Amino acid sequence: MKKPLVSILLKKIAPRIGAQVNLEPKYGWAGQIVFRSGHKRYFRASTVDLNPVGSSDIAKDKDFAAYFMKKMGYPVVTGETFFSSEWADAIGSDRNIDAAYSYAQGLGFPVIVKPNSKSQGAGVAKVFIKRDFYRAFRAALKKDRVALVQEALSGKDYRVVVLDDKIISAYERIPLSVIGDGRSTITKLLERKQKFFKKSGRDTLIKTDDFRIAMKLARSGLTISSIPQKGACVFLLDNANLSTGGDSRDVTDSIHPSFATLAIRLTKDMGLRFCGVDLMIEGELSDNAAKVKYWILEINAAPGLDHYGAIGKKQKKLVESLYLTVLKAME
Repeated sequence: MKKPLVSILLKKIAPRIGAQVNLEPKYGWAGQIVFRSGHKRYFRASTVDLNPVGSSDIAKDKDFAAYFMKKMGYPVVTGETFFSSEWADAIGSDRNIDAAYSYAQGLGFPVIVKPNSKSQGAGVAKVFIKRDFYRAFRAALKKDRVALVQEALSGKDYRVVVLDDKIISAYERIPLSVIGDGRSTITKLLERKQKFFKKSGRDTLIKTDDFRIAMKLARSGLTISSIPQKGACVFLLDNANLSTGGDSRDVTDSIHPSFATLAIRLTKDMGLRFCGVDLMIEGELSDNAAKVKYWILEINAAPGLDHYGAIGKKQKKLVESLYLTVLKAME
C-alpha cells in the first residue's frame, strides 16, 4: 500500500531539525514525531498535531461550521441539513429525503447535495431535476447519515491554506475535464488522465462510472462513450476538488491582501492554526474583497497539500518547505 505524501515528507524532512518520525509500519498512515527535546507529536494522514480537537471537529461538520461563521459575520452558502430515514427516526425528526426535496424546490434548482462531514469532494453533486436530486441525496447518505442541501453558486473556486499568521499556499480549483483528440471516447480520455495522475504521484477518488459524470455529460447531450472533437474541453464534474481529479492554478503570489487578511482572521476566529479556507468568488482572488461578491464554501482543519504539490516542480519543492514549516510549528 502506498504511503500518504504527508508521511513520506515528514519522514524525509524531520532530520533537518533533529527530529525523527516513527511510522506505523503496516499502512504508514499514522506516525509519531519525536523532537530533540523529547517532545512527541502525532499525525494521521493529512491531520497533523496543530489544531485543537473541538475546533477541528466543528470544521469537519459543514453545517456547524457555517453556523458559527455566519454568526461572526462571514458570508456563507445558504443551506440546510437533512437526515437518513433511520437517523431521522432515531432523533425524532421529519427532516428526511422528501423534506430535503421540498427545501430544494424552495431554494430553486440547481442545488448542491453533499455529505455533511466528508471532505475531498466525496459525494458532492450539482443537481437540476427531481430524479437526480433523489439519486444524489441517497448517494450522499451512503457516506454520511447527514446530508447538506445548498444553494448552487457561480464564480471561481479557490483554496487558501493558512498557518498561524501566514498564507502558505493559494490556488484556483478547476473541475475535472478532458481534452478531445477527435478519436478517443471520454472514457478513454479519462483513463489516460488517471494514468497521468498516478504517474505524477497524485491519487484521485474518481471513477469512470461515477453517476455524477453521467449527469454532467447528459446536460450537454453527451455520454461517457461520446468522442469529443480535437481540442474540445469537456468538463466531467461540477465540483472542483483536486481529490476528484480537478486541476489547479497557483495564485499564491497574486492573492489580494484583503483576502489574505480574511483567511487568516477566519482561521483564528474558528480556533484553528492550520486551515484550508475554500472560497467562491465572483471575480478573482487578486481582487479587493470589498469590491467583489464572495462566499466561504467551507473550512478544512486538515488541508492536505499533496494535490497542490502535483501542479509542478516549483509547487512540489514548495510543499516540502511548507511541511517543514508545519513541523517546526508542532515542536
